[in-house]
Amino acid sequence: MKLGLMIGYSGDQMDLPVERVQRAEKLGYHSVWTAEAYGSDAVTPLAFLAAKTERIKLGTAIMQVSARTPANAAMCAATVDAMAGGGRFIAGLGVSGPQIVEGWYGRPWGSPYYWLKDYVEIMRKIFRREEPVTHDGKQIQLPYTGDGALGVGKPLKSILHMNPDIPIYLGAGNEQTVRLCGDICDGWLPLGFTPGTMHEYASWIEQGFERARKRGEEKSWDNFEVEAMIHVEMDDDVQAALDRLKPEVALYVGGMGHKNKNYHKEMMIRRGYGDAAERIQELYLAGRKAEATAAVPDEWVDAKSLVGPAKRIRERFGAWEESGATTGLVRTQQDSVVDLMAEVARLNQPR
Repeated sequence: MKLGLMIGYSGDQMDLPVERVQRAEKLGYHSVWTAEAYGSDAVTPLAFLAAKTERIKLGTAIMQVSARTPANAAMCAATVDAMAGGGRFIAGLGVSGPQIVEGWYGRPWGSPYYWLKDYVEIMRKIFRREEPVTHDGKQIQLPYTGDGALGVGKPLKSILHMNPDIPIYLGAGNEQTVRLCGDICDGWLPLGFTPGTMHEYASWIEQGFERARKRGEEKSWDNFEVEAMIHVEMDDDVQAALDRLKPEVALYVGGMGHKNKNYHKEMMIRRGYGDAAERIQELYLAGRKAEATAAVPDEWVDAKSLVGPAKRIRERFGAWEESGATTGLVRTQQDSVVDLMAEVARLNQPR
């Protein structure tokens, strides 16, 4: 199993863990990943890290598709990839949620499935530079001829000769988008993935593969990446480690999304924690954040994380290796964890 380092997005101050990323690269980590919500963006930090590293892959998990047109996303990805020496950028995309899409970006929620489908197809055309780009999709058309258009839009081909094979991954968790991911993407950033859950998704991915094969593409698990997020918190006190991870769960399940449209809450319900999910959201939206945090079940945190002393983390990592994920994206604030996980995953050692 490969390892990536997930550094996410900033808090109230921008503080990239450059030395941690450099240490991960030295230890043999495959990739480093950024994110964005409604503060720092996902691409700019990777441009900075490209200059501070030599070979580690640079991934977005995710670029929000409402934040950029597909052409701009392709330009961002290709520019950083070129500055990094080529073959290093991974364009991870996702839709975010309607509160951010409509409240922050001022765009209609619309039909996310077709928006993603058009978006990926346009990015592929731009990367490959086979001809000036046109697209007649259900959500996106190039050139644009809709309301307010002058009618003079011209199909264009990128001036920059881009890496034509920049991989595109999709953050997805429901049936339609997971199937789409298997169909048109190179990899998957699954929402809510834990050991033992691949059976929920595998048939959807394989249906996507079959669609791609019908178009003549070679698509299988052999050339498809699955990037699973693993929160890692090392502490001799297991309960203390679990408790430190609960505030983020409370935030996402309770407040990161509308009451009636919250992917994280829906995932928790799907995993059998419906009562807890409802209670967390009720408390969080009432402003009782400490109580919402306390309502997060230990078992939920433990299932999607590696917590406790080093021995316990080593013992439990085997389940992640057997989970079907190709890469574990380590999320941690502890430099010691970066070293421990490299040892546990046997990076740069004969297998």
